Amino acid sequence: MKQLYINEIARKLSVKDWQVENCIGLFEEGATIPFISRYRKEKTGGLDDMAVAEIKHWSDVFSEMEKRKVGILSTIEEQGKLTPDLKSKIENCLVSSELEDLYLPYRPKRRTRATVAKEKGLEPLADKMWNLQAQDPESEARKFVGDKVADVQEALSGARDIIAERFSESATTREALRQIFRTRRVESKATKAASTNPEASKYRAYFNFSMPIQRIPSHNLLAILRAEKEGFLTVSLDADPEKCGNKIYYDFCQERKYPGPKLAEQIREAVDDSFKRLLEPSISNEVLKEAKEKADIESIAVFGENLTQLLLSPPVGQKRTMAIDPGFRNGCKIACLDEHGNLLCHTIIFPHPPQSEKIKSIMAVSDMVEKYRIEVIAIGNGTASRETEDFVRKVGLPEEVKVYTVSEDGASIYSASEVARKEFPDEDVTVRGAVSIGRRLMDPLAELVKIDPKSLGIGQYQHDVDQNLLREKLDNTVAICVNSVGVNLNTASPYLLSYVSGIGPALAGNIVAYRNQEGGFTSREQLHKVPKLGPKAFEQCAGFLRIHGAANPLDNSAVHPECYHIVAKMAADLGVSSKELVGNEALIKKIDPSKYVEGEFGLPTINDILKELSKPGLDPRQEAQEFSFADDIHEIDDLKPGMELPGIVTNITAFGAFVDIGIHENGLIHVSQMRGAKLKLHQKVQVSVLSVDLDRNRISLRLLK
Repeated sequence: MKQLYINEIARKLSVKDWQVENCIGLFEEGATIPFISRYRKEKTGGLDDMAVAEIKHWSDVFSEMEKRKVGILSTIEEQGKLTPDLKSKIENCLVSSELEDLYLPYRPKRRTRATVAKEKGLEPLADKMWNLQAQDPESEARKFVGDKVADVQEALSGARDIIAERFSESATTREALRQIFRTRRVESKATKAASTNPEASKYRAYFNFSMPIQRIPSHNLLAILRAEKEGFLTVSLDADPEKCGNKIYYDFCQERKYPGPKLAEQIREAVDDSFKRLLEPSISNEVLKEAKEKADIESIAVFGENLTQLLLSPPVGQKRTMAIDPGFRNGCKIACLDEHGNLLCHTIIFPHPPQSEKIKSIMAVSDMVEKYRIEVIAIGNGTASRETEDFVRKVGLPEEVKVYTVSEDGASIYSASEVARKEFPDEDVTVRGAVSIGRRLMDPLAELVKIDPKSLGIGQYQHDVDQNLLREKLDNTVAICVNSVGVNLNTASPYLLSYVSGIGPALAGNIVAYRNQEGGFTSREQLHKVPKLGPKAFEQCAGFLRIHGAANPLDNSAVHPECYHIVAKMAADLGVSSKELVGNEALIKKIDPSKYVEGEFGLPTINDILKELSKPGLDPRQEAQEFSFADDIHEIDDLKPGMELPGIVTNITAFGAFVDIGIHENGLIHVSQMRGAKLKLHQKVQVSVLSVDLDRNRISLRLLK
């Protein structure tokens, strides 16, 4: 990659040029973001995975820009208009809008008023006016009256069209106007459709809205643009046409000199036409697009953070689980799973109205808990969730059986997916949905990777933001989470394995096929026998795969096989075997890290090895905890201002956090009511009810703790 791009990435991310250069070099060698951030800290200066991901993003952006430049230069050269100065400006450009401005005068275009005027032979007249060589425009225009031009006014009008287009294609003019528009206000007003369509009521706050574009919060802008797309709002920037016209005209005169009054009148008319017809719509759209891109990035960042927290939610681990997908009329779907998540049985009970088969349901649950040695119960948080939880707690469960409420978001998407059909080809969607609820309690990460993150209910305007940028962020987030936890090579599904560094869907399938054929892996070295898993893939994935009970305990750790010899040397120096060293903190404390620095393995790698030897294969996630809602709150009608209630954070946005307080509607803690706290997804909180809007089913909350 060219040095100017490396320098710009370093500037944008506030890192060193060499860090960017080394990361890009590793990307070109086929290294992944998790591998680089975990195992190549010497080359990156210890950049975390998010920083490495940002470098990857911008290296891709500039690679595409370089391809665009090649195409632009080729087009202009074919026209015979590529000067050394223009070539230099294009080659050194770092901003997409500036690059397109430079290309605009040479870009093939559809037929315009200016091209029509040129076809009439009026470009020489426009040139004379542009270069201030026609101080008496009417007199000069008479020379162009003929077969194609009827009169002087038509000649002047055509010349003005050509001049107007030149202003609209001037890179300096466009950038000057961008600077002005970036300081203006976004204004939105209701359309006629908004007054007749009840769907528009949710945008009521924007029916007569105005705010500086540099200050408008991302969620406000995205809502406004969505409403405009739906036909409920008109959106504009309040740039003053007269001031903008004065700026264009002043800059034109500064480059030359002020024209005489007759020519000045023609030039000024061309300026006003150019602004109104060409520049204002174009620059307004560009600046709104810029603002949206910024809003997209902020919204996507929130989504990525929420997804990280969701994927790294505390697991209960390998416990025999009863999963309940609650419901009223259609009953509660139950699936019992063994400690590995395999389906043992499924049934439906009807403990709620209209059937109200409480006794029969209690006996069914009791029998299954005993027969399948159930250790935990997962209840979906959808319709009838509170009622089902109350019912289950009255069953008379053994004291050791814990009850948890689990988010159902995305369970229905999973149950109808190709992934679910492959896993449970003989079961219907209700059974698959219940299984998903149970498995996401056992191991949220392993189960949620099967579901499109956009279906998990944790985003903010996720359908309105740049979908390519969103997909990049979500893919990176999932991969980073999976690799930060590590994956059990002998139990992981192909969907989980596919997110491991260096392994895609095809290799994941090969690994599972080999595992099924050979009865499981006993060492990481066996990965070399997996079809099509070559040395590069092994390098990238081995450190993130775990083998419980392996003969070499390092195979169940984050120590990479390329560093096993370092551990062996440490052990030999202490007079023990590698196996005796692993987990022995007393021995590990005796090791001087500096003694084992060698080649490309510096102190960061050695310190990581020592940390991992102390607690090999440690899961970074916390343990799952039980939680109960307030016993006397079941409906929105039960709420009163001033009530203090327990709740669970279900979604975090730029404007606040949504909290489940045990009824069908989530309440909102606005940012102004968070007392400066930074909440996390699924965090247990204590809140106070500020207000209840029964008409719109809206609940306002204040954070207590």
